Amino acid sequence: MFKRILFITCGIGLQFSCFGQKTLTPQMLIELNRVSGIGITDDGTSVVYRVSKVDVASNSRTSKLYILPIEGGEAKEINNYSDFIVRDPKVSPDGKYKLVVDDVKLKSVFGKDFYPEMTESNVQIYDELNYRHWDVWEDGAYSHVFIEDTETGEQIDLMEGERFDCPQKPFGGSEDYIWNTSGTEVLYVTKKLSGTKYAKSTNTDIYAYTIATKETRNLTATNKGYDTQPAFSKSGTLAWLQMKRDGYESDKNDLIISLEGENVNLTASWDGTVNGFLWGEKEDRLYFTAPIDGTVQLFEVELPKKGKQKAPRQITSGPFDVNGIVGQSKGTMVVSRRDMNHAVELYTVELKTGELQQLTHANDETYGSISLSKVEKRMIKTTDGKDMLTWVIYPPDFDPAKKYPTLLYCQGGPQGALSQFYSYRWNFQLMAAHGYIVVAPNRRGMPGHGVEWNEQISKDYGGQNMQDYLSAIDAISKESYVDTERLGCVGASYGGYSAFYLAAIHNKRFKTFIAHDGIFNWKSMYGTTEELFFVNWDLGGPYWDKTNEAAQKSHGAFNPSERVEDWDSPILVIQGGLDFRVPIGQGLEAFQAAQLQGLKSKLLYFPEENHWVLDYQNSLIWHTEFYKWLKETL
Repeated sequence: MFKRILFITCGIGLQFSCFGQKTLTPQMLIELNRVSGIGITDDGTSVVYRVSKVDVASNSRTSKLYILPIEGGEAKEINNYSDFIVRDPKVSPDGKYKLVVDDVKLKSVFGKDFYPEMTESNVQIYDELNYRHWDVWEDGAYSHVFIEDTETGEQIDLMEGERFDCPQKPFGGSEDYIWNTSGTEVLYVTKKLSGTKYAKSTNTDIYAYTIATKETRNLTATNKGYDTQPAFSKSGTLAWLQMKRDGYESDKNDLIISLEGENVNLTASWDGTVNGFLWGEKEDRLYFTAPIDGTVQLFEVELPKKGKQKAPRQITSGPFDVNGIVGQSKGTMVVSRRDMNHAVELYTVELKTGELQQLTHANDETYGSISLSKVEKRMIKTTDGKDMLTWVIYPPDFDPAKKYPTLLYCQGGPQGALSQFYSYRWNFQLMAAHGYIVVAPNRRGMPGHGVEWNEQISKDYGGQNMQDYLSAIDAISKESYVDTERLGCVGASYGGYSAFYLAAIHNKRFKTFIAHDGIFNWKSMYGTTEELFFVNWDLGGPYWDKTNEAAQKSHGAFNPSERVEDWDSPILVIQGGLDFRVPIGQGLEAFQAAQLQGLKSKLLYFPEENHWVLDYQNSLIWHTEFYKWLKETL
């Protein structure tokens, strides 16, 4: 196996050899150290963090824990962070109870559930929707939170008999269930809906279970959208994130606090959306991260004084993402930071000035051995006269006297931020290292440019944002160093849809396309995807509603399968077999359409991957095929 993988690795390089590499390669990318912050030590002097390392040859990942003084110094490897961060947040303040999660079988699904004597049967029976989600089929078991007595081991199911999940599926975690400050109540997040109603709604709520009375009350019953991430201050004030509209997963995310019996929206008048937050040590403010102008930055917002609410203050600024908050130590915050040339490292932020200092240096040796890309921020006029931020990433040692093949990158979401992220798949640094200029426009639909810009894309998938894409590639193509005979278009998810759609309307601009888990046929997508609130909101509704003009346009004029006869360029289709969000038929239909029209095309199928590619060797093959296709067709 090792020899086989080594052979693949050496074959990836295209313009590189396996010796004396001066630019990033796929295997180097996958095997970078991956840093994640755990927390600040109880004495406030140090940060505890984890470094994970991937080995492609063994297809495995290992991790080590470290402690590092916040003021700088040498990192020390440790075995258990509980020696430094004593309090387990899942243990009650008095130590009597612990919160645990376990699956509870509450619904019959399998043949042997209905017919116990049929022990060798292999059948699943459903009578309502939500029969599968993300990459898992419904098995009749639900995740419940239990209060466990730390002495006796006895457990109380907070959701006994209820067919609802906490943590929320598929991405909820420990942030979905917490103790209150006094340890008398447990708060948990769930969506108390089932079947078709569950698939069509985003109405999660925050519930409080009182230990003494064993009663549960809904703290957010009046809000019909997402309520998530509850967190208490030290003195017991509750804060959480909230979206107002049911069914809209990309609604403005506001920061709410319960103050003197009233819910106060701290970001109501602010034209942005919150990612995540942390209570300040003095409890007079909260810190949060949010996308802005093609980046993600750290902000603070003060609690209202005398009924007056100040606008949030942006603390950090620069061409990077502050993608996580680790913790505060007096006037210093520890955050995780990344940019298009660097994977995540931990930094300190001086909260008064916004000055950042790098704390961890897990990948300095790797980045010191390669040439980095130039990343440029360009403002481009759209067809409706707006200014659109566009990131342009140039190959290392870029020479403006030469001509370069150029890729238009189409972001997914569709409301995902195109910020200074660092992906282990769609990595701009790696694309540039292979000799391509990358054009990454913050087209309509992306957060960080105001709520109106963010929301415009809904029900207009084939409209203005497609023109935004073309405006970006046309503007950059005017540069003398862009080889206009070698333009490509690549993207995943909504970006894959964009590639399929642009393949029909690009008017000979692009020589090749790559679409990963992209939507090809909205009618079959609507009939097989699992979270119907997404397609109902963004498309306008089902294809059979002939009275719904928005839905008819989405399923008709904005449907790539309705325009496939206009395809005229090679296309690589990538599809995950366990992708239930954009199911397998989307990729198969697109590949079949291309093949039957005689277009050069290839299907890259990953049977055991979902909407992403998570296996490390699969990831290496993904990169191999990606750049192999570009070399063949561009």
